[in-house]
Amino acid sequence: MEAKIIKAENFRNIESATVEFSSGVNLLYGNNAQGKTNLLEAVCFFSLGKSFRGAKEGEFIRFDSKNASLSLDFSDSVREQNIKIDFFRDKLRHVEQNGVKISRMSEMIGAFRAVLFCPEHLNIIKEGPSMRRGYLDVAISQLRPLYLRSLQRYNHILAQRNKLIKNAAVDRRSFDATVEFWSQQLAHEAASITRSRLKYLAMVEQELKECFAEMTGDREIPSLEYDFSFKIDRSTAEDVKKCEEVFLSRLMSSHEREIAAGATLWGIHKDDVDIRLNGKSARLYASQGQQRSLALGLKLSESRISMRDTGEEPVLLLDDVFSELDATRREYLTERMKRGQVIMTACGDVDLGTSVNVINVEKGKYLPCGK
Repeated sequence: MEAKIIKAENFRNIESATVEFSSGVNLLYGNNAQGKTNLLEAVCFFSLGKSFRGAKEGEFIRFDSKNASLSLDFSDSVREQNIKIDFFRDKLRHVEQNGVKISRMSEMIGAFRAVLFCPEHLNIIKEGPSMRRGYLDVAISQLRPLYLRSLQRYNHILAQRNKLIKNAAVDRRSFDATVEFWSQQLAHEAASITRSRLKYLAMVEQELKECFAEMTGDREIPSLEYDFSFKIDRSTAEDVKKCEEVFLSRLMSSHEREIAAGATLWGIHKDDVDIRLNGKSARLYASQGQQRSLALGLKLSESRISMRDTGEEPVLLLDDVFSELDATRREYLTERMKRGQVIMTACGDVDLGTSVNVINVEKGKYLPCGK
């Protein structure tokens, strides 16, 4: 998988730019606030279908413009492809893949595969469960588009069920008449999502242990355990039909508690991943350096799984991460970068020990070094 050319018009601080990438390492180099991360965000959008910075699409549009556009030429082992996206202030985006209109962003996910690593990914280890669920959901969605659709259905059903619960105090008759229907729908999607998460997490754990063996030797051993929001044994959870039955039973036996809380109390939206290092909670007991190693290992594991699943290395996107890593981790990441295409940002000296396509960035302009 390789990104070839990206074009941006009125995107962030970029008035107009066409940037060509090489097949190896591409370094977006320049001072802060010049547009390095803006371009990386643009590339990443084609992979995630959203901003990795949490921005709304209206924020993409240059302040003095009514619309913005992005276009990416990329290739996989089969063919050359193009995706073009137009953003508007007053209407929904317009997306075309190979000249054909796409009505839903989810239809685009998985065509261009990339793995992003940025300093904020340390929060996968340090922060709450939503960060770890998000890590799983993004990674699985790129490989399994049906997973993303199931997740979207789950979130829609959850919103409807929560609305029903909140209204139960004033309309108990409607609640009693329809709660089983919404609970059945929720349990069905939850069971499928749970099995996918468990399967993927097992692959991540295997890859993560290998990463740590290469990075630190045998001194530190990571482990990952899926933490359910309600009591269920793993063998039952891995069986979609049994998992659905257990989840439905939980939902149908807890109405009064949920009405009191005003929300659905159990489900995949409440689950977590317990990340441990040498048997101890990484969030509570790992050092800053160890937490960085775990975050890096998780993202590289995501890359390895993508490669193993598709037969192609995903594009590796690195946003100002070398300044956050010590010498050992920089050396390990540099060696890993030799396997496929890399697009990275930096504002200081970076010794990559390999041929690099340096692109100087200044005020939203991108000029290959030497031109």
